[in-house]
Amino acid sequence: MGEVVRYGLVGTGMMGVEHINNLAITPGARLVAIADPVERSLGWARKALGDAADGISVYAGAAELAESGDVDAVVVASPNHTHREVLEPLFDAEVHILCEKPLATTVADARWVAEAAASSGRVFWTAMEYRYMPPAAEFIRRVHAGDVGALRMLSIREHRFPFLPKVGDWNRFNRNTGGTMVEKCCHFFDLMRLIVRSEPVRVYCSGAMDVNHVDERYEGERPDIIDNSYTTVDFADGTRAMLDLCMFAEGAENQEEMTAVGNAARLDVFIPDGTLVRSPRTGFMKLKAPERTHVGVDEVALRAGHHHGATFYEHQAFLRAVRGEGPVEVTADDGLRAVAMGMAAEISARERRAVEMSEVL
Repeated sequence: MGEVVRYGLVGTGMMGVEHINNLAITPGARLVAIADPVERSLGWARKALGDAADGISVYAGAAELAESGDVDAVVVASPNHTHREVLEPLFDAEVHILCEKPLATTVADARWVAEAAASSGRVFWTAMEYRYMPPAAEFIRRVHAGDVGALRMLSIREHRFPFLPKVGDWNRFNRNTGGTMVEKCCHFFDLMRLIVRSEPVRVYCSGAMDVNHVDERYEGERPDIIDNSYTTVDFADGTRAMLDLCMFAEGAENQEEMTAVGNAARLDVFIPDGTLVRSPRTGFMKLKAPERTHVGVDEVALRAGHHHGATFYEHQAFLRAVRGEGPVEVTADDGLRAVAMGMAAEISARERRAVEMSEVL
């Protein structure tokens, strides 16, 4: 492939710009082409590229970019509901692909992507940035190393800001996003599977749209996306996991918190604070002995995106896989299963019942 891997980017909105900024600081990566049908979005990309914009090819869509033959790898950061349409010509072009989450907005489309990726012969990587936030990565490493003993309970909390405005307001409607539990929470369902190392069998979600977007109307239509929820997941090995989501809590000190509890200890991580706290069991009324550590993040990586440096570290791992120097760490099948868990949660919230994973996957 040569020393430099030539990248294309499909979708130059907010997440696309984050990828531009991170590719610029990834050794061995060179962005050579961008594609987006919306001139406003292309303008954001040109601004991010600065003087380098003059050397970048611009296309109206993924098909035109794929036909150019000028790229080795493509990052897909277009709206969720366009992923299958965007990916079809890219699979035909036999390029390596990093596709933003969620893989698709339906389980059927996600399954199509997973099957196409399995037969493509090229690297396909589902972009699950939350795995790569350094404090989260260290938390995962320590759980797997046995710091809590045998894991029995996992809880994840994200208390954050509402969904941001997007071009055409596409993210205000379930039909475009797959629903909040797919669009946003696929990150957390992916983390659950990764940490627990078992498969989910049952999902129960209680959620609603209670605060955000209630007074918004788009061509007379009211948004229908969940803005807060509790979700419980039963895993095949008996471990239980819980997600606490609130999207009207931007004032919280930490946006993400994760807690793993095993038969030997409890481990917490706080992001963006970066603190990990291990609390070993002490016995009733014994002196507690919490152990605190801090995980730092490179300032260059922090400045390049909005995911606590994760996009930078993810790109390093993707590029290693493209070069044949490392594994694909987040497969299309991982993406499919995260979508399926999110869809089970959406069904559960609407129908107010537990949903067996066998119903959706």
